[in-house]
Amino acid sequence: MTDEAADPPVEAAAEPAEPAEPDEPAGPVALGVVRTPTGHAGVDAHLARLADADHLAADGHVEVYEDVHQGLREALTALDAPPVPGPYENRS
Repeated sequence: MTDEAADPPVEAAAEPAEPAEPDEPAGPVALGVVRTPTGHAGVDAHLARLADADHLAADGHVEVYEDVHQGLREALTALDAPPVPGPYENRS
């Protein structure tokens, strides 16, 4: 037995398929999510505020999401509130 056939020749390492990653991460990129209008001006205004998160880094999204969530909760709570009675007419 000889060791000649046991070790095949080693080829030179191939170049990496992808270029080296940059030192800094890429900036925020908008997701392009379409926001369909609801027909309720208050709700639509809060949903439009979500677009502000498109231009922020991920750690800035929390503030925008919490603000929108609070506004939507207030809009839902207002729907459950009893109607405010109008002024009484003074009949004499």
